[in-house]
Amino acid sequence: MLRATREGANGRSFRITPAAPADVPDLHALVRDLAEYERLTAICTSTEADLADALFGAHPAAEALIARVDADSQNCAGFALFFHTYSTFLGRRSLWLEDLFVRPQYRGAGLGRRLLVALAGVARERGCGRFEWAVLDWNEPAIAFYRSLGASVLPDWRIARVTGDALARLASTATAGKGSDGGAGSDPP
Repeated sequence: MLRATREGANGRSFRITPAAPADVPDLHALVRDLAEYERLTAICTSTEADLADALFGAHPAAEALIARVDADSQNCAGFALFFHTYSTFLGRRSLWLEDLFVRPQYRGAGLGRRLLVALAGVARERGCGRFEWAVLDWNEPAIAFYRSLGASVLPDWRIARVTGDALARLASTATAGKGSDGGAGSDPP
């Protein structure tokens, strides 16, 4: 996995490493910064303990890369949090990027690109059939950036989500062999 320090486009250098347990407070602060940027602070309820468990608990659910300014600095510049999914159509696992965030003062130096390149490398090393993520439809700069890297933005797919009370209701009505499947297909080609 990447552990390199390289100079960015504006002369600033960044060190990208896999996150370690000691990075959890900084990662959580970056998650809060991301929620503020995306205007979603009202739904960002995770705690440092939640993140520590997800990344380093008995059954890790995700992994993260953390970017720091310069070789010896502890100043955080950004992060990427990711996990595996599985494509039945490809018969291979995929890498899902849950969050990518670079603090505003470090944008324009190539750090977002470096984080994505590092993750593409992880996907290839692990034999993933694809590397994918979601982007908010109003985030035109991000959409343009992702397209410049060769990503396709899929216009025909929407994210379906069940949370909170709706999740509890759905789970409580589950009975074996009953209900509707809601239609065929859930895996993008």
